[in-house]
Amino acid sequence: MSASGGPRASTAATFRKEVATREAAEAEVRGWSQLASRIRVPALERCPALPGRHLLAYEDVFASGRCELLLGDVIALADRDPEVLPRLARLVGGVCHDLRAAADETGKVVRLAECVPDLYLDRIRPGGRLDRWYTRRDLPITLPYTAVTLTVQELAGYTVTANGRPLTLNVAASIDRVRHVLSPDRLWPTGLTQGDPTEPNIADPLCWLDFELAGRNTVAGEAANLLWYLMALGGWLVPCYQPDVYARTLRLALPSHTSPRIDHLELDAATRHIDIRYSWNTGAGRHAALVGALRGLCGPGGIGMEALRAFFALRILGVIPAARLTGHDLLLVLVKLAESQYPGTDLDAFLSTAPALHPDPAERSRNVPAPA
Repeated sequence: MSASGGPRASTAATFRKEVATREAAEAEVRGWSQLASRIRVPALERCPALPGRHLLAYEDVFASGRCELLLGDVIALADRDPEVLPRLARLVGGVCHDLRAAADETGKVVRLAECVPDLYLDRIRPGGRLDRWYTRRDLPITLPYTAVTLTVQELAGYTVTANGRPLTLNVAASIDRVRHVLSPDRLWPTGLTQGDPTEPNIADPLCWLDFELAGRNTVAGEAANLLWYLMALGGWLVPCYQPDVYARTLRLALPSHTSPRIDHLELDAATRHIDIRYSWNTGAGRHAALVGALRGLCGPGGIGMEALRAFFALRILGVIPAARLTGHDLLLVLVKLAESQYPGTDLDAFLSTAPALHPDPAERSRNVPAPA
């Protein structure tokens, strides 16, 4: 169900996914096979070979009644109705349990080059996505509350204070550091996982969907992927900048209650300093999902911020093209990037949210589907 998949079509009880190449189809089947005995997944059914097409046929868990909603839908309902919060907690708890179990039961310390490459090496390699989006072009940003426009490269020459924390918005330097940390030969704890733990890829009751990236993945990369999706992509960037994807992948696609915003910005041209105050407002459901995932994956004995920094950077920079973002939103993204790389930022501070500014009582759910 991820945005990165190819064209799909469904029959009454079968979900057919078209894959670009035979090799990609074989890799996805291998990934599914590695997980099918350990976690809840749709059945993989036989699919007739068609000339020039590569199809995979999965059980349609919604048509069969096995599942009703996706994680993103349950979050949106819980934003509107507190009675849905226990359902959301069970779903997030199950996700964290499966990711921890993967690390415990299939864990190995291996080189990054031995992991599924798409979310890591393919994006950070020289000339890859991050270079194309950031270092090979200089995007202008009109600073909110001012008439000043600076480019991303010019921002690197300013000091910034964001919510009282001193930061440097040097994107090129951050990419260089991430490239060093995520070198192909560096060793990382890994496990056999679905590979893309996001709101459209997790059904309720818990069932994992989409195995394009399934296989051996880093434990830290999986955690960073889920946490940043809950923090920013699911409630904010995807519905804002990929509304067709949002509408297509979620069952309900309800309006988001997440509204990060810059509340104050002051530029001192003489000292080349920018003071920023921002708020990260979310509904009660998204806040609960984020807190639950943070505790479930990063609580005592779990993954620490130091292991997550490079993977957060890949998720922050490598999903929505920078050129599509408004100046306001791109600046917020760069502030969160700088926070993620600042040694003084801990996980609780980085993932801190505030209540949504304008909860709408009229959106309170009247007929919330009961769990199966």
